[in-house]
Order: sequence, then C-alpha cells, then structure tokens
Amino acid sequence: MRILFFGRGLISTQYAWAFEKAGHTVEFYVRQGRKETFGSHIELEMWDARRGKQLIKESWNVKLHEEIRPDYDLIIASVNTEQLPEAARLLSTVAGTAPVLIFNNVWQDLKSSISPLSMNNVVFGFPGAGGGIEDNRLRGGFLKMIFLEKPRAGTEQMNNKVKDLFESAHFKISWIKDMQSWLWNHFAMNAAMETEVLKSGSFPALFHHSDSFANVGKNMREMLPVLKARGAKMDMITLLLTKIPPALLGTLFNKVIFAKGSLPRFFMEYNNSKAGFAVLEVVREAKKLGIPLPRLTAAFEKTEQV
Repeated sequence: MRILFFGRGLISTQYAWAFEKAGHTVEFYVRQGRKETFGSHIELEMWDARRGKQLIKESWNVKLHEEIRPDYDLIIASVNTEQLPEAARLLSTVAGTAPVLIFNNVWQDLKSSISPLSMNNVVFGFPGAGGGIEDNRLRGGFLKMIFLEKPRAGTEQMNNKVKDLFESAHFKISWIKDMQSWLWNHFAMNAAMETEVLKSGSFPALFHHSDSFANVGKNMREMLPVLKARGAKMDMITLLLTKIPPALLGTLFNKVIFAKGSLPRFFMEYNNSKAGFAVLEVVREAKKLGIPLPRLTAAFEKTEQV
C-alpha cells in the first residue's frame, strides 16, 4: 500500500516507520520550506511494544514532499488538534479519491472538524503512542493497540483498508462504536492532564509534584457537566477518573499506570509539547454553556499572566 502521512510529526513518524517495515511505501507531506529544514532522515529512539518491549535505535531515511498528489491508497492525518481545520481544507482540494484516516484528538463534532472533507471519505481513529521530537531526534514509542471507529454506512470498504493496513504491521485494533463520545471523553482527559502540566511547567514535571495525578481526577469531575451537556456518553476511563478517590487515583497513576520503567512513563517523560490548547477549548465551550470551570480556568489564566 502507498501511504501519505500529513506532516512529519511524532505519531506520523512512528507509524510510518512500522508500516515501512511491514512492506508498505510511506511518504510525508510537509509545509513549504520544511523539507530542507527536516532533512532526509530522523534519529529514532523509540519503544516498540507490538511483540514484547523492544527499543529501536536507528537513523531512518524519510521521503518528504511539499505538495500532495492524488495517487495514494491512503492518507493519514495526525496533527495537533488546532491544525486539523487547515489540514482538512487542504486535503479537500488535493486528496482526490484517496481515503483519509483522521488519527488524532477531536473536540468539535466530527463532521465539523473535517469540513469541507466529506464524512464519506474519512475514517476516524486514535493512536496508542507518545513521546516527543527535538533537534531531529524522536524519543517515544507505541503500544500494540490502536483505536478505530466501527464502520459507518458507506465507509465499510475504507475501514477494511485501514484495518488491513494496521493488522499487516501487527497492530491490534480496538473498535469504537461511538467515536464521537469516545473522542470527547479522551479530549477532556487530555484537558484534565494539561491543567496540571500548566501548573507544573511541563509533562515530565508532573512526576515531581505529588498531587498532580490526584488533581487529574478533580479536573475530570469539574468537566463532567460539560460532557453531559454535549450529549457525550461517559466511557470507562472517565467513570474511573471521576469515581476513584483522588488520593487513591494519585497512587494508581504513580505506582501502576506511570510506574518507573513503564512505557506510559517514558512517553510522558519524552513529551516536550506545549500544553494548554485542550484546556482552552474546554473552557471556551463551558463558557458558551454557562458552566463554571474554576480549576481549569485558574490554571490557564495563571499561564497567561506569566
């Protein structure tokens, strides 16, 4: 299969590497001027958890383009959430009939988030990966599981194409029936985490503040009315984050989920991205709905004053 990744970001690079190793042809679209900036290779230091826990270290050659030709079997867009509208507008003019996998967080309703792309040409999914890129060096990794929406009417063929691609590279698919609610819940969880990042200064710094992960549960509780007002169905993670007592939740995060040496902890420690967009988006929505979010608002306003 010939695959184009929209952007040479963290998620795109890791999955592109895995697909190339599985025998597929992978290429990247980058903005004007980025081809020279990025160069023809990237240094990889990432964990591959598809078959155990393997550390990959290599200098990987990549093929970059500053234009998009409509002759790919699949286009995968995994961009920062704030970049998705621009990516969708560009793809609507140049993608042709190539199906598009939207492979990232979404806070808008799905149809609006990819307009003017047609829903009939799009599949939504979510990666199981993390980390960061700095000075052309990627540090991160990916798990065996990825998340993919169950086929909508008319998207069965596209879903099967995406399914076959990931399975050919030995990934396991978790099928999501209500992708809209799932993404809203996940976006809120990101906002809950980013609220603590804004307070501590960075993702790795969360581990130096004993109450960070306990506060994630408090932040999620504060956002529940927003999710309910949107009509989202609470998923299992949201229910756990809001039902478990904060002190116990903090212990669970520190000692189990982000235990020393675990891949989720590595992903968090390598994450050098700027936090705040998810918090801002949820706060904006809450204001429209007349729902107070004092914890999220205070964290965001504090960073605005710095």
